[in-house]
Amino acid sequence: MAAPNDSCFQPTSFTLLGIPGLEHLHVWISIPFFSIYLSAIVGNYTVVLIIIMETSLHQPMYIYFILLGLVDIILSNSTIPKLLGIFWFQYKEIDFDACLLQMFFVHASSAVESGIFLAMAYDRYVAICNPLRYTTIVTTSVIISSGTLAVLRGVFYILPLPLLLTKFHLYTSNVILHSYCEHMAVVRLACADVSFNDHVGLAVGFMVLGMDSALILSSYVMIIRALLRLTLEARLKAFGTCVSHVCAILCFYTPILCSSLVHRFGTDVPHQTHILLANFYLLVPPLLNPLVYGIRTRLIRERVRMYFS
Repeated sequence: MAAPNDSCFQPTSFTLLGIPGLEHLHVWISIPFFSIYLSAIVGNYTVVLIIIMETSLHQPMYIYFILLGLVDIILSNSTIPKLLGIFWFQYKEIDFDACLLQMFFVHASSAVESGIFLAMAYDRYVAICNPLRYTTIVTTSVIISSGTLAVLRGVFYILPLPLLLTKFHLYTSNVILHSYCEHMAVVRLACADVSFNDHVGLAVGFMVLGMDSALILSSYVMIIRALLRLTLEARLKAFGTCVSHVCAILCFYTPILCSSLVHRFGTDVPHQTHILLANFYLLVPPLLNPLVYGIRTRLIRERVRMYFS
């Protein structure tokens, strides 16, 4: 571990700068952020409540929709209220423990959501490649177990990140050049050798996003092979059941991939762009998931129309 220098100190809190360099635009930037946050919360609560209240929707597949909605609500509430406080009231200070807690919920929510998408990919694989045994393979208990496993796996993967930071007591600064307590943004402030933390972060990212996306891609390769053996009409009908899942996966993994690539290799990219991309992948899935599944799922669409009319 590197020896601390004279400028190191032990902070009791951190200061989040929001989007450094764009302070004069914070009020204007807050308008789309608040609109997206409000739409995401209303949309996810609507989908979750409708599925819970409607007995006709008490089917195994819709349990995944409830889990996604709850995770998206947690993810949105972990970052956006604090960000709006920075934009509107200059409330930039965050307690040290609260910062670690925010870090855990942000990264754990993303890991859990990735696990849910993986479980849904298996559900679609069974439905298309083995339709006659679908009801016996994909039961309510199996879906609850897979959802619980996704949650536990997300917690198990992400918990070491804030725990490892507790061993660092001295920091070069308490100013985080970010809008929330992102793992590496905090790690780089430590007065110590942070290479192990960096390696752990990369390993967690690979295990969560790399392995999950590879397994999801493999399931869809097998789904496509099964579809090619069907007639055109049956092929279109079967693929229609996967459209919502494919759209949700693209909405989730594409912003994360872009943000990761820019973070690792975009040395000439302005810092504001890094922060906007990091917020983008936290805002987009909670906003689009209820729209994708609400619009594409006929039963949910009908219930929403009935309640609001």
